[in-house]
This record gives sequence, structure tokens and C-alpha cells, in this order.
Amino acid sequence: MNPDLPAALLDYLRPSRVALAIASAEGDNHLLAVSDRFFALTGYDPDELIGRNCRLLQKTAANEEPRARLREFLGNPAQENVRTLIVNFRKDGTPFVNLLYMSRLRSMGGKPSYIFASQFDVSRSQPDLLSDYDQELGQTLRRMTPIASEAGIVVEGTLLTIANSAATVAQAKMMLAALESEESA
Repeated sequence: MNPDLPAALLDYLRPSRVALAIASAEGDNHLLAVSDRFFALTGYDPDELIGRNCRLLQKTAANEEPRARLREFLGNPAQENVRTLIVNFRKDGTPFVNLLYMSRLRSMGGKPSYIFASQFDVSRSQPDLLSDYDQELGQTLRRMTPIASEAGIVVEGTLLTIANSAATVAQAKMMLAALESEESA
């Protein structure tokens, strides 16, 4: 974990019930801190992730459309957040479809300080699990906002992007099926 992050934010992040990550808003957007749930989801240890970009989770997956959406978000400071499905791989090589949510954390002066991200494996989830995740992510953002504010950080983004839909689950299942058929070919 990065000691430059406000202690209250780190204390909130570590035990979160949602897989969370905070990355640098500059350069290669390397990871500064991740929650215990993030490590459980990916199978990586902290020393294997901190200081590296999350793209290492993509390994050989094409992810053309999701990567374009992420590049657009990272390149456009006016865009508050992005939510996209992206194929990731656990450390053991097991693929999963990640429902990735990213937003900016800005200083009170408006400068982007960090990138906040949440991950959820929708590969084999049921719609009620996705709904539970959406609710938990919404609560996480609401609880994190005053903690970040005390440290001089503004949480950007809107809960409107965290709308649950059966289409998201269906799209994730199609992505995983396509990936599995590529592996078996």
C-alpha cells in the first residue's frame, strides 16, 4: 500500500467488501493501493500488483472495445467515469469477465489526483449478485466521499452509471463463452 495516500482512505479501502483499487492519475496509472477483496478476486499478492498497471490482468485478451473506452476515459479529464465489461485473468490463468467501474478522485483544487476503480466478476454471476454488487458499490462511494473529502479529495462520478441490467450479465456470459471457445479451438 502506498504511504502517500491519506491514511483514512487506506483504512477504508483495505477491508472493503468490494474489490477496489486506487491508481495514480498520472503516467502509466500504476496501482497505489488495492483492497483485500481485489487480491482475493485476482489471486495476486500485493508485491505483484502495487506499482504496476492493471492491464497486466488482461494478458492475451483482445478487449478492443473496452480498451478504447478506458483510453477515452483516461484521455478525457472531463469524463467523470466509465463502466465496461473487460476480460481479465486471475494469476492462475483462469479468465473472468470483469465489470470495471472507474472514476477520478480530484484534489479540492480540481486536479485529478487518483483513479478509483471497482471490479466485479460477472462471468458466472446471477442477476441478484450483480444487483447486490451495484448496491454495495453505491454504498461504498457514499461512505468513501466524506472520508476522501476530509483528506482534500473529491470523489467524481455518478451512481447513474451503476445501473443494473440483465443485459450486462448476458453480455458477460457471451464474452466468456467466446473466450472459452477460443481456448478450446
